[in-house]
Amino acid sequence: MRAARLIKMVLLLQSRPSMTAAELARELEVSERTVTRDAQALSEAGVPVYADRGRAGGYRLIGGYRTRLTGLARSEAEALFLSGVPGALREMGLEDAASAARLKVSAALLPSLRDASRTSAQRFHLDAPNWFTEPKSPELLPGVADAVWDDRRVTARYRGREGEVERELEPYGLVLKAGVWYVCARVADGGSFRVYRIDRFTAVTAGEARFERDEEFDLPGFWAERAEQFARSILRAEVVVRLSGDGVRRLPYVVDPASAREALAAAEAAHEDGWLTVTLPVESEQIAHTQLSGLGPEVEVLAPEGLRARFAEDARRLGRLYGT
Repeated sequence: MRAARLIKMVLLLQSRPSMTAAELARELEVSERTVTRDAQALSEAGVPVYADRGRAGGYRLIGGYRTRLTGLARSEAEALFLSGVPGALREMGLEDAASAARLKVSAALLPSLRDASRTSAQRFHLDAPNWFTEPKSPELLPGVADAVWDDRRVTARYRGREGEVERELEPYGLVLKAGVWYVCARVADGGSFRVYRIDRFTAVTAGEARFERDEEFDLPGFWAERAEQFARSILRAEVVVRLSGDGVRRLPYVVDPASAREALAAAEAAHEDGWLTVTLPVESEQIAHTQLSGLGPEVEVLAPEGLRARFAEDARRLGRLYGT
C-alpha cells in the first residue's frame, strides 16, 4: 500500500514542476503529515525530493531526476482507453488503475505536453445518463467487471420473468446504456450469447476457470443487433393516427424514432387538409396513450377504438378544466 503511494508521489512530482503538501495530500488521499513522512522516506531511498519552505513552497524533484517506473501494466493500459468516462471507471472499480496510467503517461511526456490531461478534461466530459434520472451503480458490477477483464467464468443468479435462475456464464463485455449496466455473456459450454441487466443479478461468483474468448466476437456489433431486436420485439401492437404537420415533425420525439421514421415513410400522401394518416407500431395501448398525449391536439387517434375512447375522455376532461 505504502509502496504504491510512494511511486504515485514520485510520478506526480515528475509530471509537474512542484506541488504543495496540501496538493499532494489531496491527490494521494492522505494527511499532510503523511506526505512529509513519505517525502523523507523517498529522500532516504535516494530519490532527490526537495522541499521549498515558505508560503509559496512545495515539493519538487531536482537534478532532472527521471524514474523508469513508467511502463504500463495491462490493467492500466486498458483503463487508460476508458479514461474519458470517469463515472463508468469508478463504478467498475478501475479508477485507481486509470489514475496510475495517466500519471505514467504524463511522466513520459515532454514538459510542454504534461498539461494535456488537464486541458483535454476541460474540453470534453461525458455524462451518460438521461436527464431527470438518478442512476444507481449495481453492487455486483465490480465483480462482473473483474471477470470480464480476466476472461473468467462466473456463476450468476438472475431475476427473470419466471423467477430466479442460475447460470454459468462467460462474460464477454459490458455495456452502459442510458445509465443502465448490461453484460453480454455466453452461456458456458457452447451456449448462446445473451444480454443481462446487471442490476437484476442477485449473486455473482467468479471461479478460477478461464474461458477461451471467441476472437470474432464484436461487442459493438452484437449490442447494436440485439438492441434493434429488442426495440422491435416490444412493439407488439399497432395504432392508426392522423397527424398535423407539426405532429409529423414531433412524432420521432415521443415514440421510438426508428419506428416513427419507418411509419411516416410508409404513409400515403397527406390529405387536402395537410394531415397525414399513419399506422404506427407501439408497445401497448397504455404506453401509446402516454406517448401520443405529448402531441396534444396535433394527433387524432383513429384506431383501435379503445385508445380513441381514452383520448376522447381526455378531451372531455380538458374541456371541463379549461372551458368557459
